[in-house]
Amino acid sequence: MYDEFSAMPSIYGLKPRFQHLLRPITNGLARLGVTANQVTLAALFLSFATGAVILYWPAPRRLLLLPIALFVRMALNAIDGMLAREHNQKTSLGAVLNELGDVLSDSALYLPLAFLPGFHPPLMVLIVLLAMLSEMTGVIGAQIGASRRYDGPMGKSDRAFVFGTLGLLLGLNLPIVPVVPYLLGLVLALLLCTVINRARGALKELRGSTS
Repeated sequence: MYDEFSAMPSIYGLKPRFQHLLRPITNGLARLGVTANQVTLAALFLSFATGAVILYWPAPRRLLLLPIALFVRMALNAIDGMLAREHNQKTSLGAVLNELGDVLSDSALYLPLAFLPGFHPPLMVLIVLLAMLSEMTGVIGAQIGASRRYDGPMGKSDRAFVFGTLGLLLGLNLPIVPVVPYLLGLVLALLLCTVINRARGALKELRGSTS
């Protein structure tokens, strides 16, 4: 059963291609003196600003901001990583900001949805908590001597795709509100699989390195 879950695809696998497209922008920012930590903080600010607009702006099409913000956030996350690795900007502070920024950005973007039709508050809170747990589990992999785990099927990029698509469809006023709770239930189940995959993946990696 675990092997079946661990083989499930994740959008994270497209990251190398995405980074390749963003490399010219990254190199340009490096020449301008922009740092990886500044980009990380920009992504965090974008997430909180977008969450505040979704929560307080009454316009029906406010959810159209969600896919835009999620795409820009993914781009910024890719850029800060390339700045750190390819332009000698790796720092301990950067590692802390990167991990904290991910969970805080998720919370800022997704919790406001709990106040909108179809997004039941208990489901959204559970999704945010399990998303945090999945990222924590990924970090624990590095703490116990394995790699930082990014196993799917509901990693950060996958969550961004799901909620970005929901934001787009709802922002266009398509009648999908009745199916939203069922989709959220599926996201919860896949998040649980993700936590299990990351924990088992780290332990399997450790067993392989000692055999």
